[in-house]
Amino acid sequence: MQFVLFLILYPILFLISILPFRLLYIFSDFVFFLVYFVFGYRKKIVRENIAMALPHLSENERLLIEKKFFAHMCDMFLEMIKTMTISQKEIEKRFTFSNLDVYLDLEKKGKSIALVCSHYASYEWVLSMNKYITFKGYGIYKRVNNKYFDRLVRKIRSRFKAYLITTKETKSVIEENSKNGILSVYGFASDQSPQVRPKTYWSTFMGIETPVYVGAELLSKRFDMNMVFLKVKKVKRGYYQADIEVLAENVSDIPDFQITELFLKKVEDLIKEAPEFYLWTHKRWKHKK
Repeated sequence: MQFVLFLILYPILFLISILPFRLLYIFSDFVFFLVYFVFGYRKKIVRENIAMALPHLSENERLLIEKKFFAHMCDMFLEMIKTMTISQKEIEKRFTFSNLDVYLDLEKKGKSIALVCSHYASYEWVLSMNKYITFKGYGIYKRVNNKYFDRLVRKIRSRFKAYLITTKETKSVIEENSKNGILSVYGFASDQSPQVRPKTYWSTFMGIETPVYVGAELLSKRFDMNMVFLKVKKVKRGYYQADIEVLAENVSDIPDFQITELFLKKVEDLIKEAPEFYLWTHKRWKHKK
């Protein structure tokens, strides 16, 4: 059944991927109409999340953010499909890095790097960064249930010299690379909701006490990696700019969870500046005190 579904959908995805951007965004407007007005995909979750995170805004202001978010989400989803066939030249034009020298200076220090980012603006095209770096690049992701689409996702990412590893594989891969002296950069999207366990770390995110991921910080301390934050902003439709900020060097000298708190603060600042570009469809605050 998985293979049949793949055979049906793959040609459609490929045809979408070869659309010129102008037509892609016209199609995105149509998809937005269906998703928002006809099917109401996760509209209740999005509305609840925005209300919890931005209670100071009026109902009309939150509704405007909601609509802008769904329009952006449709753009981003089609941009992800476009990645199947996009040229290196095109993606370099549409996803730029303002200060790669900050990252490259860290590479010279001879330590692997944990790159943390959020589900904000475009996190798919971050992979284009691999063209500019010398370290081996890994993206940490959640495996797709359909093994054929999972294979496709891996193939697409490999076009940009990115190696995908699942969350369960992350620790062992970092440990193996560390033993063999393979300097690498590991991409963590650490702003979603983890499972609640007895040792789960809780913090305040957007004014709500909630469990947060601390894996990037703990692994950085265990394997002595420097940490950077990738701040991505949407410049205009189809164009993004990323800034690299050093979160921490000599991470073992920093009190536990202080780096995680700094990361959360930076994500909050992004959301407050332009909330429509955050991924509100996830149940970010499903566990809260």
